[in-house]
Amino acid sequence: MKKILIIEDDPIVAHIYRTRLEKEAYSVETCADGQSGFYRVHEFCPDAMLLDLMLPKMNGIEILKKMRAQSKFASIPIVVFTNAYVPNMIQEAFSAGASQVFNKATLTPRQILDSLHLLLNGGKLTADPSLMGFSGPGSTPLGGKPAPDPMASLAESSFSGDASHGSPPPPANYSYAHGSPRPFSEPSNATNPLRALQPPVSADDSAFHAELHAAFIASKADTLATLRKHLHDLTKASDEASREPHLLDLYRKVHALTGSAGIAGFVDIAQMTAALEVLLKELSEKPKNINASTLRTVAHSVDFLGELFKLSEARVGELAPANILVVDDEILSRRAISYALEKANLKSVNVEDPAVALKMANEEPYDLIFLDVQMPGMDGFELCTKIRALATNKQTPIIFVTSLTDFKSRAKSSLSGGTDLIAKPFMFIELTVKALTLVLRNRLIPRRQAA
Repeated sequence: MKKILIIEDDPIVAHIYRTRLEKEAYSVETCADGQSGFYRVHEFCPDAMLLDLMLPKMNGIEILKKMRAQSKFASIPIVVFTNAYVPNMIQEAFSAGASQVFNKATLTPRQILDSLHLLLNGGKLTADPSLMGFSGPGSTPLGGKPAPDPMASLAESSFSGDASHGSPPPPANYSYAHGSPRPFSEPSNATNPLRALQPPVSADDSAFHAELHAAFIASKADTLATLRKHLHDLTKASDEASREPHLLDLYRKVHALTGSAGIAGFVDIAQMTAALEVLLKELSEKPKNINASTLRTVAHSVDFLGELFKLSEARVGELAPANILVVDDEILSRRAISYALEKANLKSVNVEDPAVALKMANEEPYDLIFLDVQMPGMDGFELCTKIRALATNKQTPIIFVTSLTDFKSRAKSSLSGGTDLIAKPFMFIELTVKALTLVLRNRLIPRRQAA
């Protein structure tokens, strides 16, 4: 009997994987943190491992490096699942010796079973990272060296949450022609050896998924109540010291929700919480970035999860492409916004001339519009007012991204029809979360009206 060790800090997700693997006659043990998991490896001597990267006490990258440095663990299959919004960790995982990396927000038990079966029987992995839910800038071929990441030199400042040095854009030679992430795709048997070599989904699989779906539905009310309590405690905290435990509590709950929503097939919820958990983690690691803007973004996201819980449905398939317009006369700012949007698989059209942007807004509807305030010829407030007069984008969410954060500017942003405002310099992940919230909320409107 093959032995599998699961190192996962969320007990519900760990239990689900354990139950499914035991049905396939694997001997399975679980550990809830990186340190105990690393110690247990030496005692249990597993034939393969499932490893979350975002772990307490010792993260998954450290575990990978320590294990691969020991000859007896140099070649055992290690399947990693992580958050697709932290691309540098994905690359580090492959460099440290991961056999395969999955996007946790879209990972299913069947994918785990197929992957382990292939790896334990000497199969070769696909070389296309998009099939595992990763592609585009900074993606890494499975089993190979990390592809050059055009944002590598900016990773620390952009995804560490350090907004004190501004919001650095991608390098000038960065191309947006890369393929975008496809976290919601279901690869065909012709292109995915994990599916091609395995039988179709069995009745046991269908029953198991139905059970997961029902359990997730049953837990939604309690989950939402807990999220709102942690958010309330966080916003009422008076200083950094008292805020820290509530921020960590909220992060842990959102982190767990990403895994459980993904397993149950609620990809809209999983995509939203995957981005939110990264924002919360960055804020907990660098509390100086906690301000009115970031707290408002977190609060809006938690409120929106309440809407998703009511209207989101389990589904398979890619997220329909969003149509986003970015208007800013500074090329560096446009690149920074576009890069942040690509983290959520959101493509954008960039325009520097507000007059051209107004013409475009008159010709077609957009899912979301970003505006700078200080632009030559027509400032953002005037442009927003004129866009609101157009039938095509009268209700489109509009976000101002500006260095003007005084009360007068905030008031003018609201009076001109703006939906929200993000202050420069901004955290990339905050903009990603805010954009996801507004795009997904806009798409829920027909369901809300039908309900």
